[in-house]
Amino acid sequence: MGGGASTNVSQEEVQKLPQYTILGGENKFNELKGEDGKVDLSKVEDPYLKYGGAYNADDAKNTDDFKYLSFSEVPKFTEAHKSAMAKFLTPELFEKLKDVKSSKGYSLHNVIMTGVVTPHLGVGATAGDEECWELFKDLFYPIIKDWHGYDAETQKHPVDLDHTKLVFTDEQKATFNEFVASTRIRAARNISGYSLPSGATAEDRAQVENVLKQAFSGLSDELSGTYYELGGLTDEQRNFLLEKGFLFQIPTAKNLLTGAGAARSWPNNRGIYHNEAQTALCWVNEEDHCRIISMENGGNIPSVFERFCNLSNALKASAEANNTKLMWNETLGFLGTCPSNLGTGLRASVMLVIPNFNKLMEGDNEEDKHLLDEVCSAYDLQPRGSAGEHSAAVGGKFDISNKQRLGFSEVQLVQKMIDGVTKVIEFEKMLGNGSTPADIRAAMA
Repeated sequence: MGGGASTNVSQEEVQKLPQYTILGGENKFNELKGEDGKVDLSKVEDPYLKYGGAYNADDAKNTDDFKYLSFSEVPKFTEAHKSAMAKFLTPELFEKLKDVKSSKGYSLHNVIMTGVVTPHLGVGATAGDEECWELFKDLFYPIIKDWHGYDAETQKHPVDLDHTKLVFTDEQKATFNEFVASTRIRAARNISGYSLPSGATAEDRAQVENVLKQAFSGLSDELSGTYYELGGLTDEQRNFLLEKGFLFQIPTAKNLLTGAGAARSWPNNRGIYHNEAQTALCWVNEEDHCRIISMENGGNIPSVFERFCNLSNALKASAEANNTKLMWNETLGFLGTCPSNLGTGLRASVMLVIPNFNKLMEGDNEEDKHLLDEVCSAYDLQPRGSAGEHSAAVGGKFDISNKQRLGFSEVQLVQKMIDGVTKVIEFEKMLGNGSTPADIRAAMA
């Protein structure tokens, strides 16, 4: 929470310093204060300034609870910086882009800030509006190729939200309902003409919420439900949303939202919508304008995908009714805040119960521990256990999802997930019937 001055400051004074709340707030102040009840700032290192840069008092996006940085040269990246941004931001590229700014005021300094102050991030760069994807493409395109294996210079991204094209037999449905505990499909959608959360003004944020509330009020039948303003939740509502897992996390000093400025003025104009059946969920003004989520128990993937498509189409219609559109172009697909969620931005996942694979992961044979990873990789899937990737799962229940986001349509990705999970279940049955890991590898060959 430091500010660089060699003076003792009271809590009232320190509350006016940049990033006070997210860097510890009152608890951190109480930890550091002396007998006089004040903190000596000369003894406090500001974690936001340790890699170079300075607070930019002239950035119009600054708020009472967050100040943006500017850099006079390439930040002082360390071994701790893991991001693709840190990998591709050369001194030459920095010089080329350092004075570039979008019409809404988002600069290179804003683009890279979260990756500088939050070294562990994998991507480390954000867009503050849709114009950024063109203005800063010399940085974004290498990041995209590194992350997605997609060449934005030569490739085009397809879109297909026709749920009737999925191939899912009655036999597959019965098998999935035996092995799949639940299914979830989610993606981000953003409204053209408004800044993204990391660059939004209070006015932009309020207008985006208004467009989305109009969309929610127009939903009917299965999708009709309730919108909760995050800042106006009662204890009963908050507990209900927490219990259901519907409440998005409060930003911390370690996530992308905070370092990018997307958590400014929290929780104003943020909210959660869900339908009566609790199978459709929307998050408003978190990392993107809207995160849409379709879900249900069991493995009826076409049902979940149809609901997802209906939600996406409802947001599109609402945007157009407000004389705008969803952010999208033929090169990058649906646009958003983070390069990792471009294209479809779609993550289709199942909670898959596969105890035989889990036994191998908990066993002593190092090679066989990785069998599930090998199988999933062969079908462009990503497994997560109870402790994340490459870990076993309590009760043998793994989160299995598509790896790819960009370069494939929504229908293609969901179909690939169906086909891949079908193979994982087939191999799980083989293991249960006495087949060895070697047999599984032979079957994949």
